[in-house]
Amino acid sequence: MSDRIAASAHLAPSASLSVEEVCSVRHWNEHLFSFSITRPSSFRFRSGEFVMIGLPSEGRPLLRAYSIASPSYADELEFLSIKVPDGPLTSRLQNIGKGDKIFLGRKPTGTLVADALLPGKRLFLLSTGTGLAPFLSLIRDPDIYERFDQILLVHCVRQVSDLAFRELLEGQLAGDPLVQDQALLQLHYLPTVTREAFRNTGRIGNLIDNGILFAHPLVGPRHFDPESDRIMLCGSMAMIREMQAELVQLGFTEGSNASPGDFVIERAFVD
Repeated sequence: MSDRIAASAHLAPSASLSVEEVCSVRHWNEHLFSFSITRPSSFRFRSGEFVMIGLPSEGRPLLRAYSIASPSYADELEFLSIKVPDGPLTSRLQNIGKGDKIFLGRKPTGTLVADALLPGKRLFLLSTGTGLAPFLSLIRDPDIYERFDQILLVHCVRQVSDLAFRELLEGQLAGDPLVQDQALLQLHYLPTVTREAFRNTGRIGNLIDNGILFAHPLVGPRHFDPESDRIMLCGSMAMIREMQAELVQLGFTEGSNASPGDFVIERAFVD
């Protein structure tokens, strides 16, 4: 038995944690990977929420919040993670393999959910890095296509290989059993890269300034409109704070589960 497997074999469930099995692992590049785990039959969540996952550390669970990348109806739970060489959790988590055990929190939560937004026509999902994860969940939920006419998913990364799930997104979820028809008509994917040559380059703010964010095939005004646009932000704190300030200045109100608004951020990852 390897050290990795031996360490995971000592996991035990508790009132707040279940022990799940790793089903698959995919390494996108040297610093980015995704993995899926078994899903307890009693586990329920709304698309866009996050949950605590982790491994044992000196007799105690070492836990971190991870957005769930799979849709709410999926049989397995999928996550997207960076690899931090000296990170207490990710330095070990990046070495998991199929069959290993992992802790899963029993209570998912979060504000990157459709219920935290007021009705609108266009939904902008603005992400950097692993902030893509909750939006992967949302765009595979049939409900989101009932709420909005158009959905634009922006993924900003440093290098092309960081564009996780790019093939799936460029194909507009072709083959998805529940949303492929709606996604073909309503979902638009806009990847952008900041440190390598690519068809779109620059940060999200650059795409706003040069108008690319609002270009065809998106229909409507070539600017953010508080009357019809709704926005979700997930990713780097710098991006979130910059966009948050800009949206408030434009007249957008921040929403929450208790009081839906025009835009939402996941404060668990920001504060």
